[in-house]
Amino acid sequence: MSTAFPRSARVRASADYARVFEQARRTSDPLMSLHWLPGDGPARLGLAVSRKVDTRAVGRNRIKRQLREHFRRLRTTLPGGDYVVVARPPAAKADSGLLRATFERVLLRAGALPAPAPGGTMPPGLNSPAPPPTPSSPTKPVSDAG
Repeated sequence: MSTAFPRSARVRASADYARVFEQARRTSDPLMSLHWLPGDGPARLGLAVSRKVDTRAVGRNRIKRQLREHFRRLRTTLPGGDYVVVARPPAAKADSGLLRATFERVLLRAGALPAPAPGGTMPPGLNSPAPPPTPSSPTKPVSDAG
């Protein structure tokens, strides 16, 4: 599986950003909002991290680097289309684990990721009924000789 992030995997033109902001469905979280415009082509990522989020370039670049890396790993599982992430000021103080978890959460809410299997406390199979007896195994009648 290739983890490359070629130019074709990026939303680059301002016209593409404008189209996504006008037509896409939006999902929000306190750290970021996701604009997803489903399409026929492969999944592409666009990032918008303004100086309102962090005045230092190093902080803005850290946010973009973390989101790009996680998108790179998820790219093959995502449906085609353009994904534009707009970071919010609390993202500047968030660690990488929280950024990634939030990114996955907004993708899940948007419907781009499949829902995780429901977790429960019972192992699978304990709540299901017993399987029917197989016809190839004869059962002996129990006699009441007692």
